[in-house]
Amino acid sequence: MTQLTTNHTPAGTCYDVSGQGDPLVLIHGVGLDKSMWCHQVDALAQHFQVITYDMLGHGGSAKPAADASLNCYADQLDELLQHLNLASCKLIGFSMGGLVARAFALKYLDKLDALVILNSVFKRTMEQRMRVIERAQQAAEQGPDANVEEALLRWFSDDYRAAHPEQINAIHQQLIDNDPQGYVTTYQLFATQDCFGETQLDQIKAPTLVVTGELDPGSTSEMAEQLASRIPGAQCAILKGQRHMMPMESPDRVNHLLLEFLQSVQLEQQAT
Repeated sequence: MTQLTTNHTPAGTCYDVSGQGDPLVLIHGVGLDKSMWCHQVDALAQHFQVITYDMLGHGGSAKPAADASLNCYADQLDELLQHLNLASCKLIGFSMGGLVARAFALKYLDKLDALVILNSVFKRTMEQRMRVIERAQQAAEQGPDANVEEALLRWFSDDYRAAHPEQINAIHQQLIDNDPQGYVTTYQLFATQDCFGETQLDQIKAPTLVVTGELDPGSTSEMAEQLASRIPGAQCAILKGQRHMMPMESPDRVNHLLLEFLQSVQLEQQAT
């Protein structure tokens, strides 16, 4: 496997590249960074050129403008692809990264070869939306550590938290160390843009897989099924017993599902 050291694009996006083959980009969630994909990179880079990067306002990347839209995050990805001289890519987005992936898919239709949306949101109920908006407001008033403990309870199972205290503490620290403005700007988009592009989803023609965990309280099975039903030909998978952070908690199950889908797409595209 080929591992390149961390680099930055001219616009200030921090990224890593591993492996060789068709380009595959992974987008993390709010408050995290490209390191969340550590379990996926090793598995996927045996088959693809895997590109991970820090979203605007996260990790080593530049901050978003305070009034940034979801399309600004899609533009960040497009700038990264141009920097790497890539005409198109396969794309995996987790949680907020799933919203960015949707925005990219709609704005840059011809640059998308395949789409995977993991543990993301779509058409929250009014009650669900108000709870997330309240958490975003708490973060705006009190900083990134406003509701971290509550987030970790939602994200991970009790058994996993008990068995991996060092990892949970590291994620806790990562969350509270976020740049306040970048975190809040991103969180507010996550809280309010769950219906982004709803009426345009039938324009997405790339093979698509929508996945969530059966026990994910914020990215529910109903959301995944509704989202998949709006994208022509999209598949939907619900992983039993899984909560939000299943790429970390159950990497073998997630990696198997990702590889099965992506390699089937690759074979179909090579045959045409």
